[in-house]
Amino acid sequence: MNVVFVSAEADPFAKTGGLGEVVGSLPSFLHKQGIDVRVIMPKYRTISDCYKEEFRHLAHFDVQVAWRKQYCGLEEMVYQGVHYYFLDNEYYFSRPQVYGEYDDAERFAFFSRAALESLIHIPGFKPDIIHCHDWHTALIPLMLKEFYSREPLYYPLKTVFTIHNLKYQGVFSKEVFSDIVGVREEYFSEDALEFHGAVNFMKAALIYADRITTVSPTYAEEIQNPYYGEKLDGLLRKRSEAVTGILNGIDYRAYDPQKDPYLARPFDNLPLAKQENKKHLQTIMGLPIRDDIAVLGMVSRLAEQKGLDLLAHVMDEILAEEVQIIILGTGEQRYEEMLRYFALNYPEKVGLCLKFSDEMAHKIYAGADMFLMPSRFEPCGIAQMIAMRFGTIPIVRETGGLKDTVLPYNEISCAGNGFTFVDFNAHELLFAVQRALRLFHSDKQVWADLRQRVMEKDFSWERSANAYIEIYEALLLP
Repeated sequence: MNVVFVSAEADPFAKTGGLGEVVGSLPSFLHKQGIDVRVIMPKYRTISDCYKEEFRHLAHFDVQVAWRKQYCGLEEMVYQGVHYYFLDNEYYFSRPQVYGEYDDAERFAFFSRAALESLIHIPGFKPDIIHCHDWHTALIPLMLKEFYSREPLYYPLKTVFTIHNLKYQGVFSKEVFSDIVGVREEYFSEDALEFHGAVNFMKAALIYADRITTVSPTYAEEIQNPYYGEKLDGLLRKRSEAVTGILNGIDYRAYDPQKDPYLARPFDNLPLAKQENKKHLQTIMGLPIRDDIAVLGMVSRLAEQKGLDLLAHVMDEILAEEVQIIILGTGEQRYEEMLRYFALNYPEKVGLCLKFSDEMAHKIYAGADMFLMPSRFEPCGIAQMIAMRFGTIPIVRETGGLKDTVLPYNEISCAGNGFTFVDFNAHELLFAVQRALRLFHSDKQVWADLRQRVMEKDFSWERSANAYIEIYEALLLP
């Protein structure tokens, strides 16, 4: 079975969030199961700077972007046994950032068409399935149908499209349709790409992909109702038989408490390791070193989705408890300013790091006692799984993948692996934090048992990789 992943990002080459994390780790696990997986992604300037000695030039060719042709180079690199192919066009991809450019519609329309064109230039490889990820690649199923349906290499191809976050759909003005997408005018209709007078890239995949997956079972159900459906719930209900939720995993090699180079002490002895990593975290954040106080960690994009509005409403009440809060992330200015306010007014209780740092994230996962994720919605969430890998107890809202991975702690049976709340309500968040704090302060042995139990949860990719293989195999049945 030959599978091509097409994605705008893949760790370690480019990563802005969960998409890069998934595409950076899932292919190697599929590869171990005997699947020949290849990954196609843009060759961003940062990749060229870091890996320029390792590329092998395979080909260059022209790519049709509506009425004009653009150059594309094809470079290859093998990483952890997986072949990665990088599409090279300096005009589109030699930019300071992956997303957020004025011409993102054109950049990713080019990328989608170029990914299809590149398949004939990969020697000795004939794909069976193209697995597309998020809106940046959502035009591929339509382009395959429109431009390649009579080509011998292409017409047997099946397509899988994974929604990593339905909120980001690639919605652009109508002019993009004719000037960039380049398909027949009949596709600009309510039954195709038209979306409230604009053009919606993600709709193309939701209509024309053979199978649709998303990154947790609960999220697959949620997006078929209006509250979570981002105005596409009707289309998703219509295609519900083609929609499957598969929980993301995490790469246990990248998050290994025994071997993590960023930790003050590896987890050779759980109580001592937590104690030393907590002390180290408090030290580098300039907070008083106290083992008797609970440290709440948060590693997050600072965006509305992540529930920061809830935190703002009850932050004073949380900080009235015996806690310290350490937050790592960057994002919207209003949330950065809000967090600066609390850090300024509670210098001995709030540690703030307004940047993205993988090293600092590992230190928080390992050194915190609890991990906050009060999300408005969360397709899967990886941070809560990583936190549990390091014995840090999650406090989450029951939505999407958070609901699938964190079961509420029951004080009578001691079952469960975290603290949860249901409604998107600030005081429900506060009460969940207070429940966790009561247990932390009242019964050290029960807390230690809970910490040991969350570390034993299996969030590796093996189970999820097998679920993807089942979908691939079903698509290839005669």
